[in-house]
Amino acid sequence: MLQGLYGISDEILTPYERIFELLESAIKGGLKIFQLRDKTHTDKEILDLAIALADFCSQNGVLFVINDRIDLAIESGAGGLHIGREDCALNEAKIRFKGKIGISCYDSLELAYKAQEDGADYVAFGAVFDSKTKPNAKKVSLDTIKKAKQTLKIPICAIGGIDTNNIHLLKDVEMVAVIGGLWKGNVARNARMMMEHWKED
Repeated sequence: MLQGLYGISDEILTPYERIFELLESAIKGGLKIFQLRDKTHTDKEILDLAIALADFCSQNGVLFVINDRIDLAIESGAGGLHIGREDCALNEAKIRFKGKIGISCYDSLELAYKAQEDGADYVAFGAVFDSKTKPNAKKVSLDTIKKAKQTLKIPICAIGGIDTNNIHLLKDVEMVAVIGGLWKGNVARNARMMMEHWKED
């Protein structure tokens, strides 16, 4: 299941009053994984939303992932948890959370090897391209991603500035995570076009 188009929520592009409508459109276009990323609200404030999203994703065959918040992931019944360098340690997360766990490795193969060794289910590299969501994010080269693919046994997710114009450069990775490239404009069409361009020869 750790494969395919991976959409990440954005508090401006996916406002909560429209999030189910937008998510449904993305799923129609081929979305396979959806991550709720919220840096504003408390767990309590979005618990009901997270539970509803987990249920909606489950009904549609989509893996629902929570960013950073292990308690929210557990309480909502999310199938996945994504953590970064400053979030809870992977070892602690694996004890408490029984779903899929992904780790942000930024531009570091060393972090990816350590994550694999510690039992991560997938690793994420980025930003691959210039990202409007995180304009100051450190860039990772396509060569680094290629080497990661050659040396890692777990799935790889690429993130950062990915859209229909550059997704074809990421054929070798199992997942591509998108925000602006997915949610701006016609969501179903964006998802469908990215899927077509991603694997085209």
